[in-house]
Amino acid sequence: MQDKRPEWSSHLSFIIATVGSAVGLGNIWRFPYIMGKNGGAVFLFTYLLLIAFICIIPLCCELGLGKLYKKNVINTFEIISPKYKWVGWLCIITVTLIPCFYFVVGGWILNYIWIFLTNELPVNFANYFSSFSSQIFMPCFLTILFLIMTAIFPFRGVNKGIEKANNLMMPLFALMLLILAIFALTLPGAKEGLLFMFKPDFSHFDKTMILTALGQALFTLSIGMGTILTYGSYMKENTNIVKSAYTLIICDTIIAVTAGIMIFPIVFSFGVEPSAGASLAFISMPQMFSELPFASFFGLIFFALLFFASITSGISMMETTVAAFTDKFKISRKKSTVITTAVIALISIPASLSFGVLSNFKVFDKTVFDLLDYTTSNIFLPFNTLIICLIAGWSIPYFWKKIFGESFFGVVFNILLKFIVPIILIFVLVTGI
Repeated sequence: MQDKRPEWSSHLSFIIATVGSAVGLGNIWRFPYIMGKNGGAVFLFTYLLLIAFICIIPLCCELGLGKLYKKNVINTFEIISPKYKWVGWLCIITVTLIPCFYFVVGGWILNYIWIFLTNELPVNFANYFSSFSSQIFMPCFLTILFLIMTAIFPFRGVNKGIEKANNLMMPLFALMLLILAIFALTLPGAKEGLLFMFKPDFSHFDKTMILTALGQALFTLSIGMGTILTYGSYMKENTNIVKSAYTLIICDTIIAVTAGIMIFPIVFSFGVEPSAGASLAFISMPQMFSELPFASFFGLIFFALLFFASITSGISMMETTVAAFTDKFKISRKKSTVITTAVIALISIPASLSFGVLSNFKVFDKTVFDLLDYTTSNIFLPFNTLIICLIAGWSIPYFWKKIFGESFFGVVFNILLKFIVPIILIFVLVTGI
């Protein structure tokens, strides 16, 4: 157990770790195919507006709660009022359920790293992915392996584990992304891919697309699950919340857009449908890489990129639960990590099997994997964010002054936090449900 709350060793380490939390499969795997399914540029512009003017409010809110109370997500809401402790628990449920499907994808990534590393590339990736993901043993084994690899870092602690992991992995991630984006721009389909990304078609603009864009923004920024609050609780007292929040948003958006610049020129060069869905990363992209010169090299870089993205965000999700269990139940960090790992492993197995033996087991016409993905991204995250904003805005006297002082931004923040953002989130929730 820890007597003193750990702190980031520097502001740069805090920014890198928080960017590592936000930058994950949501940017590299999920963002491009969701943008492809929702009209490209019009989705991108909607997403940018939402993330810059709406999502900044709950992001600052969570950072502010973490910095103000210096507690885990459960204890934070319990301190505000014992009647709110269920909010902290709901965040923990959300942040524990997300890795249960997220780490299944992490297992797939490990498998693809292996086949590109050994140059044992299948002739048809569609058949290969269908055959592999429907197996019983290997996908489950790799899911658990990815889980254990992620759990090592919360197990070692904030500075020795989480901070060191992000300081190493994020620069490598950025370098790999830049290499692949530059390579993609040299392909024949680069112009069409960029037009798809940046020339809007407003026929795709509707409330479903807005819901999807906001859900993606909340998902990619890790808002509504207590992760930002937990990382905020390790901040130093002199850290500027607004600058930190916008730095996070700018870095996250640059990476998401660069991922699109990497993927869509390749997609258009090979005549692949940009709305190919989740299969884009595991069928279309590797198939296209296999037909290019230096296939193993570029394929390996792509899946190593996915690996770094998924493990840094996975670390932050696990840390949220680990920190809460450690403080709440007065147990060691190591024991808390083992418990968290066991819970995630237990639920992730049926999520993995939903591509095979459990594919016909459905709830609300969704497999276990799809149900976890949809409910957490489109219901839990917006609902949690709504409740957090309402509590901070209406139940903490002068919350905005405690965080921002008498600044103009503080006044605007208070109005948006109390009125505008909750109305938008209610609309999103009603539409989603």
